[in-house]
Amino acid sequence: MNNSSSRRTLITSQRKNPPMCQHQPPCPTSDSADRDAARQMAHHPEQGWSLLCNGVLLFEDTGELLPNGQIIAPHRQSRTAA
Repeated sequence: MNNSSSRRTLITSQRKNPPMCQHQPPCPTSDSADRDAARQMAHHPEQGWSLLCNGVLLFEDTGELLPNGQIIAPHRQSRTAA
């Protein structure tokens, strides 16, 4: 049957972009240098990750997974002895 109301499903390897931030002031975008300052939308410390408002997955080792699939290596600041 040819049904005009049938749905088409597109398969993509990339995650969809999250909806625009509704916070005031708005959270930094996922491609800005201060992207880690976005608000947490989901926090799972037992699993070691948080989902930020801008779609960034932030891991407890400070590594990140951006919405476009780009991986950001952990970038912890080194501690210096006083």
